[in-house]
Amino acid sequence: MTGHFISATFENFESEFLQMAMYVLLTVGLRQWGSAESKKLEGSEEVDREPKPTADAPYPVRKGGWILRLYSSSLFICFALLFLISWIVHFYGSWRQHNTQQLLKGLPMDGSLAYLGMPEFWFETFQNWQSEFLSVLSIVFFTIFLRQKGSPESKPVDAPHDQTGKN
Repeated sequence: MTGHFISATFENFESEFLQMAMYVLLTVGLRQWGSAESKKLEGSEEVDREPKPTADAPYPVRKGGWILRLYSSSLFICFALLFLISWIVHFYGSWRQHNTQQLLKGLPMDGSLAYLGMPEFWFETFQNWQSEFLSVLSIVFFTIFLRQKGSPESKPVDAPHDQTGKN
């Protein structure tokens, strides 16, 4: 596998996992008037209630303590770890590709720390991140005014613009 292939592949994975991690984290506390993607502006919802250790609850809920605290944030933690792994592999592939290009030009290879400070890697990284955040902001905003019958990402077609959430 070439450095370019590794870099390009994991650059895309990285931005997707960052998008999902931030989406999960921000939807816990942020609200957007009228967005189908937002929780209600006031009051609590089913996802906000404290977990109850019933017989059919997942093991971490029955166990409690630090395992439950970890499990209570496991979706974000999973996406954050996948983002971090993807970022590291993207960095490795990009650095490898950079050094291949350096050798082809007869220039010395750069160390990983030197490459980390170069704009080339950060340009690759940020250009992908900004497109992911643009797509999330788009769905949050567009679901205020636009509808798609049958889609769980939309409010009902006859819902008023100021209705927040899908209920």
